[in-house]
Amino acid sequence: MNIEQLRDYAISLPDVTEGFPFGETVLVFKAGGKMFLLVPLDTETLQFNVKCDPERAIQLREEYPCIIPGYHMSKIHWNTIIVDGTLTTKQLKEMVLDSYNLIMKKKK
Repeated sequence: MNIEQLRDYAISLPDVTEGFPFGETVLVFKAGGKMFLLVPLDTETLQFNVKCDPERAIQLREEYPCIIPGYHMSKIHWNTIIVDGTLTTKQLKEMVLDSYNLIMKKKK
């Protein structure tokens, strides 16, 4: 997965907006006014932050070295995913969708 594929997938979800509230180097995707995906644009390797259920976040970090506690985020609720080829595009999309669903569930 590359940055364009990640962006295309994120904006394909209902009610998603994108912007740069933290400056021009971090692309932020929101749904219902809540962040669910942050993509730094100044990293050599693509990486992104997504929300995650706290228990699931720990499981994923233990299973995959490319998943670490959320950089500059709550380490309990956010993971940073380093796109190094370890995870499939399907897995990466599932993590984005899970993050989206977590924030949309709270909106209801």
